[in-house]
Amino acid sequence: MTNSNPATLTPAQLATDELLQSVNDQITFDTFDASDRATIQQVITAGLGDTRGVVRLHAAQILGEIGEAATDLLVEALLHNQNVTIRRAAAKTLALIEDPNSVAPLLQAFLTDEDTVVHGSSVGALARIGNVAVPALLKIVADPNNSETTKGHAGWALAFIGNEAAEHLYPALNSDSIDVRCAVVSAIAHVAQEKGDAQACQVLVNALTDPAALIRNEAAAALSQINYPPAIPHLILATTDVDGEVRKAAVSSLGRVGDESAIEPLKLAMQDELQVVKVLAKVALQQLENRLADGEDF
Repeated sequence: MTNSNPATLTPAQLATDELLQSVNDQITFDTFDASDRATIQQVITAGLGDTRGVVRLHAAQILGEIGEAATDLLVEALLHNQNVTIRRAAAKTLALIEDPNSVAPLLQAFLTDEDTVVHGSSVGALARIGNVAVPALLKIVADPNNSETTKGHAGWALAFIGNEAAEHLYPALNSDSIDVRCAVVSAIAHVAQEKGDAQACQVLVNALTDPAALIRNEAAAALSQINYPPAIPHLILATTDVDGEVRKAAVSSLGRVGDESAIEPLKLAMQDELQVVKVLAKVALQQLENRLADGEDF
């Protein structure tokens, strides 16, 4: 349904509104024929291609209700339609349907479409589809030919999928690719924050000794968001890491999650060779002392 004044609509817009209303009514009364490909195609072409955002949203919702019967036609629109508005809307609609069969074309659109909105909508759909998309997303992160932006989007999708992707994420911690390990640690951090999962928390602790400073830094920063007392002695060790960024993350994390055992290490960190670490250690010490004085555990 739209709130448009019929007197201001073009004949094509009126026809689109009538089409969507008819299909919506059929779905409501369970009389829609999901094998009616011609009508589904009309909803895609007219509905998703409409210039009115509210109409495109209505069409996407209708196609979402139709479900997997619309997948192949939406994929065709995503990959081949010349109208970028339809390609964008097709990707967003596939996110509503969550059909595993759309993973490969969504990956293709994510990697090759010239439109950045199509990229974002495609990777968003992959995130919604979940576990089945994880191996391909990990390959994207591992491929040195992909841009940092592309890898970042894939990493975001992995974090969104989170715990559902565990069977793929944990083995990938042994990857030779720093980018893969970093993306996996970021995704597992999301699991630890959302679920308080002990295994995920321990993975972050273990990552504090990863050979790559980038990953140690990621782990130290992530632990600042998690109330996991076993991490405290490891964060204390990280305040003496050879990498300044890791030391910065470690002292900041201790200010948020440390206990009394972190007081002296933070005082020592105030003598760090890097001025920024000195300043952050001072701030963290004050933060920690305030928490302890207030009787807060976290």
